[in-house]
Amino acid sequence: MKPATVEELIESNLEDAEATVTHARDKHDEDHLAATVVSPAFEGLPLVQQHQQVYDALDEHMTTDIHALELSTYTPAEYDDLEADQ
Repeated sequence: MKPATVEELIESNLEDAEATVTHARDKHDEDHLAATVVSPAFEGLPLVQQHQQVYDALDEHMTTDIHALELSTYTPAEYDDLEADQ
């Protein structure tokens, strides 16, 4: 599955999400992807529940089209802090 398609799925199925999806580094398989997702929907949720929201947004694609997904999730405030530190 193309990274841009995965971005569209996440952004259309997760509240106010901004997703950046690329092929995972050091992987030679096009089905290994890496995603950074920023959404206010993650506010107050533990990491496991944040990741579950992304998996839910991708629905059956997680079992049929995407072999592996390296996932980083942030609230907008967390992402702004991360960007400020760099």
